[in-house]
Amino acid sequence: MRVMNWTATAAMAKRAAGAAVLVGAIWGANAAAAQEMGRISVTGAGAVASAPDMASLNLGVTTQAETAGAALRANSAAMDGVLARLQSAGIAARDLQTSNLNLSPNWVQDENDQSAQIKGYTASNALTVRVRDLGILGAVLDAAIQDGANTLNGLGFEMSDPAPAMAEARVLAVKDARARAEAMVLAAGASLGKIVSISEGGTYNEAVPMMKAAMDSAAVPVAAGEVSATAQVTVVFEIVQ
Repeated sequence: MRVMNWTATAAMAKRAAGAAVLVGAIWGANAAAAQEMGRISVTGAGAVASAPDMASLNLGVTTQAETAGAALRANSAAMDGVLARLQSAGIAARDLQTSNLNLSPNWVQDENDQSAQIKGYTASNALTVRVRDLGILGAVLDAAIQDGANTLNGLGFEMSDPAPAMAEARVLAVKDARARAEAMVLAAGASLGKIVSISEGGTYNEAVPMMKAAMDSAAVPVAAGEVSATAQVTVVFEIVQ
């Protein structure tokens, strides 16, 4: 019995040692493969230019008077006229939004005693206008100025639905990343493997001043140009040696 037990124990130890050798061989092979399989991270960019179909402008009314109440009343009257003219020009009420309203004293320094005194008040009211029909943009600007708007703080163009252009820009960005990675890996004497990960960077719409779509207006000529949808992606590929 003792001999049989010793023999069984020896056999079990031999099998365990063989299993350990097999596991070690498999681990070593995987480690060697991992060392041979490198990775490359590349950032690609894509841009799609489109003609804008909407504009956003910020205009305002600034008035001055001896009293705060008079300045505010004059400003309100002028802004009412601007709003009425804009609506008659085809701008919907939902596309008109007050963006800033301010009333402040005018401080003037006395030449004799160097003290500051209030000499009247200034009221200002800024209005953001969204123009969905670019064909009337010039007429809208002209109408607003004629009816009391005396400041123009900015004019921008955009797409009402930028999603299709952004989707196309993302596709171009991925293709650009793959092309960059393939060029570098092939130059190194290897080949491109499967994709490990994809992450998106910044996406934005940028106005491009190409002046391609000038609109004919009797009073205010405006050029819409193009709007560029831009996407960036970072793709990690495996390198096959």
